[in-house]
Amino acid sequence: MSTLFISDLHLSGEREKITELFIDFLVQRASKADALYILGDLFEVWPGDDMIQPDYKDCIAAMKQLADSGVPLFVMQGNRDFLMAEQFAEVSGATLIEDPTIIDLYGTPTLLMHGDTLCSDDIEYQKFRTMVRDPCWKADFLSKPSEERLAMTTKYRKISKEETAKKTMDIMDVNQHAVEEAMLKENIQQLIHGHTHRPAIHNFTANNKKMKRIVLGDWFEQGSVLACDKAGCHLESV
Repeated sequence: MSTLFISDLHLSGEREKITELFIDFLVQRASKADALYILGDLFEVWPGDDMIQPDYKDCIAAMKQLADSGVPLFVMQGNRDFLMAEQFAEVSGATLIEDPTIIDLYGTPTLLMHGDTLCSDDIEYQKFRTMVRDPCWKADFLSKPSEERLAMTTKYRKISKEETAKKTMDIMDVNQHAVEEAMLKENIQQLIHGHTHRPAIHNFTANNKKMKRIVLGDWFEQGSVLACDKAGCHLESV
């Protein structure tokens, strides 16, 4: 048995094969796990719990089936689906967890994050993130008609793609100082996160402590999963 971690699936109606792959993963692999953690950006867009997109219903039903079978299912909000809330948790059977969250992973205290807050060199993105995570901004957005919310979501996705194309890879990656600061603050020596779409296991030293940062892969071309058990963690393709 193992605990599984995934992130950055970016599920949408435009990527039906990835949705099918995710559902198959839930049925075949996750159903045999000790637990499943989804660390953000499960969906490409999430304009509010009252506007669950028809393309998401099959995968949400599969998540509910997994949770009802007894496998603990945990979901963290990402930068694409940060408006997921109580209604999503109810229909999916998932437990929403905060970013960051600390868990005991087979005896190893482990910090879980989506990862976008670690990209501190991307100043423009951090300003945007601060704006949209503000409770007043969220309340105002959720009060708008569904058509307006979808139009705003489409606009933000377009701007994001345009801005990303202009940025260097270094700027969009995590800042090492931010990583060390987050881990040392919590007195944690293992971190698991997504967001950057650069699956890897990084070993380093900070304050004379051996540290490990595990980055989850995205699901654009194929599925990516981190499997952890008492012996350790390893990245795999689905």
